[in-house]
Amino acid sequence: MAKSNGFSAPGSNGSSANSNGHQPGYTGRYLVSFEPGTSEQAASVLRNKAGIEAASSRDLGALGTSENTVFEEIGAAVVTALPDAHEALMAAVADAEAPVVHVEPERIVWASMVEQAVSNGAPHAAAVPPFEEPSSRSSLPPLPSVDGLNVEFLRGYFAAVQGLLGGAFPALVDSAPRAEVLASASASYGLTVTGVLNSARSGQGIRVAVLDTGFDLNHPDFAGRVIVSKSFVSGEAVQDGHGHGTHCIGTSCGPRFVSGNPRYGVAYQAQIYAGKVLSNAGSGADGGILAGINWAVQNKCQIISMSLGSPTEVGEPFSQVYQNAAAAAEQKGALIVCAAGNESRRPGTIAPVGHPANCPTILAVGAVDATLAIAPFSSGGLTPNGGEVNIAAPGVEVFSSWPMPTRYRTISGTSMATPHVAGIAALFAEATGLRGLALANEMLRHARRLSPIRDFGWGLVQAV
Repeated sequence: MAKSNGFSAPGSNGSSANSNGHQPGYTGRYLVSFEPGTSEQAASVLRNKAGIEAASSRDLGALGTSENTVFEEIGAAVVTALPDAHEALMAAVADAEAPVVHVEPERIVWASMVEQAVSNGAPHAAAVPPFEEPSSRSSLPPLPSVDGLNVEFLRGYFAAVQGLLGGAFPALVDSAPRAEVLASASASYGLTVTGVLNSARSGQGIRVAVLDTGFDLNHPDFAGRVIVSKSFVSGEAVQDGHGHGTHCIGTSCGPRFVSGNPRYGVAYQAQIYAGKVLSNAGSGADGGILAGINWAVQNKCQIISMSLGSPTEVGEPFSQVYQNAAAAAEQKGALIVCAAGNESRRPGTIAPVGHPANCPTILAVGAVDATLAIAPFSSGGLTPNGGEVNIAAPGVEVFSSWPMPTRYRTISGTSMATPHVAGIAALFAEATGLRGLALANEMLRHARRLSPIRDFGWGLVQAV
């Protein structure tokens, strides 16, 4: 693993800092990446060179993270470093004999719902550039009747039919597409357009980790399912006090049959691993997410779904710590799928793929609506070398589970697109036995081509 040049302390580049001396969007802590298999040596460097005592994630019991933690499975750590310690960390990166290869500031991240993006405005959106076919794909290969239905479901169903009748497929209004939507009134449109309803696969034998705001462990639609859960948010239990995580788990792994309601889940027999890395307010930090990834890898999860992120600028490099962690996870058979982001305001502006979806070894997911048009909020592939959108999935007016007593809700975001891809990845994993990037490549190969690549990547995800 090549050494980086390190990362200057937040606030040291002349930009304005907040009252704590840190740039907005950063916590003041640091992420550290080290060579695979060198966790003990890295801990020793942190202790002896920087005076930082870091606990092993294996020894932390119920929480799984502390102020200073080493994540052995993915070759990463999160630490608090005073100025002198920060300088020592930079020196360790420069030392060819030390296992520390990169240091960067810890970011704050959010659940990727449209409401979050709207409330924050779109300060990172860029003017829409002319579309050009990319010459490379980072670490991915080059392109080659409604009676009795739930009212929340009907919102999404109505949007689908309205789109078809409104001219999205004018030559086909009275034939296949309309008939397909009408015939699937017992399931969400997302499962119809991605071919899930025609799949003989269920995700059986596949472990899917959803790192989010937790899960409603008492949701009646999941009674009898095996659910492994853990919270990485200090002071908060896995029980979902927000709703976002329950919605995402519903899409990726929800049930095949729901009495009196439409089907909304993809991999209905996959084993669910619910990792709470975002608080009940919908926010978190990199350290908790890395802890969740480490936990998922430790538990041999084949799919890791993350509907979260933070905005980036056009041309901003990806996080080397996340990239190294994702590569380590991939080597151990895990594929990370992540929301591309909701900062665009189309047609006027398109924002680049956010952090950490912009890492080359993380599958970035864009969102489409029921007519297969790109969602107006969906981020685009404006930054090369990892910042491309890799695949798209339904993310507008998506019906899925919600914490009780609400039970169901219809919401939008690349967050809603991501669990479609994660669930379908579980179907591919079951069908092919492939893992990691080999699994991603097979799924991309089967995608339904849409244009432009900037917005859709390989196209609309399709079930096997």
